[in-house]
Amino acid sequence: MRIVIITAGSRGDVAPFTGLGRRLLDAGHQVAVAAHPSFAALVGDCGLEHRPVPGDPQGLVRDWARAASREEAQALTRAYADGIADGVAEAVEGGADLLLTAHGPAPLSRTAGEAFGIPVIGTYLVPSFATGEFPLPHARNTDGRSPEDNLAAGRDVLRRAEGVFAGALTRLRDRLGLPDDTPSAAADIRPAFHGFSPLVVPRPADWPPGVEVTGYWWPARPHAWQPPAALVDFLQAGPPPVFIGFGSMAAGQGERLGELVAEAVERAGVRAVVQAGWAGLSVGGADVLAIGDVPHDWLFPRTAAVVHHAGAGTTAAGLRAGVPAVPVPVMYDQPFWAARLRELGVAPRAVPFRDLTAEALADAITACLSDPALRHRAAALGRAIAAEDGAAPLLAHIG
Repeated sequence: MRIVIITAGSRGDVAPFTGLGRRLLDAGHQVAVAAHPSFAALVGDCGLEHRPVPGDPQGLVRDWARAASREEAQALTRAYADGIADGVAEAVEGGADLLLTAHGPAPLSRTAGEAFGIPVIGTYLVPSFATGEFPLPHARNTDGRSPEDNLAAGRDVLRRAEGVFAGALTRLRDRLGLPDDTPSAAADIRPAFHGFSPLVVPRPADWPPGVEVTGYWWPARPHAWQPPAALVDFLQAGPPPVFIGFGSMAAGQGERLGELVAEAVERAGVRAVVQAGWAGLSVGGADVLAIGDVPHDWLFPRTAAVVHHAGAGTTAAGLRAGVPAVPVPVMYDQPFWAARLRELGVAPRAVPFRDLTAEALADAITACLSDPALRHRAAALGRAIAAEDGAAPLLAHIG
């Protein structure tokens, strides 16, 4: 079967699908991942076909920060959405028997699937159906917390998400010859599988039939990957370090963050491995090593704790590694995952990025490392998560 996985966004929106794609490939399917050009090597190095989806998410984040007005930022977003719509259409036109779609481009994927007569399955990395049990990630109002409040907040999240692609969707329908009123909401896609652990977010009882929580889909390691010698030497030269990285967040703030992190590491008296990420973090010193992209499944188990932006993928990798976390959420779904880490007892209170100072970060690292209960709970949860096979239910459904 020819399977096309459609996704868009940052590295964290693509990497889990490399692992899922490899499992599908091993099961005998032909697998392509439709993603932005900057991820062609990531996809190809994992043995999967890459189909380009126009757009530069890192550049978009940078341009948003420079936008002189809300209208200018909205125009940037519309152009980005239009590029994704074109890419989805071209990826499907390239041939497919089945589409798997991330949540963001799901309305576009559903529309393309209908136009070409191809079934579509939802493959979502965050909770994507409104529930009375909790507000969805990126909810604006989480103060009430009654079931009714949670449902209302979740429905608002879904409306706003659909609004991002509304104009692009209209143009895609026209391109594909579909009526303007063709239904295309992501919430209408069945079945839908959520690639996170039920130990982290149990399946809400009020979700509709055909919507499941399966367990994580772990990113595949690139073929023939080997750890850099400098990193191996640093790890062997002393006690396990703290990992510090902000992923795709804080683009252009590398110098400021580098100084802040260096001071925090010195205050906390720890060794640290600092990942550059989109911020371009660069930190030096005898007890600090700056690195580029390194598979988290290799690095995190060799650390004492992970300081991160609480993106879904990095949160998952830290949990699987069985080490405690210091979440520094910035936006989107990150406050949701940071709160879950705290509720699971594997992290101290989060340090919101807007409140981040060297002193606050140093205090959070110290609190994390000095609490043995966090370590014990993280280790136990990590063992349980590592025993799950999140890809198996989806593979069984596809057959």
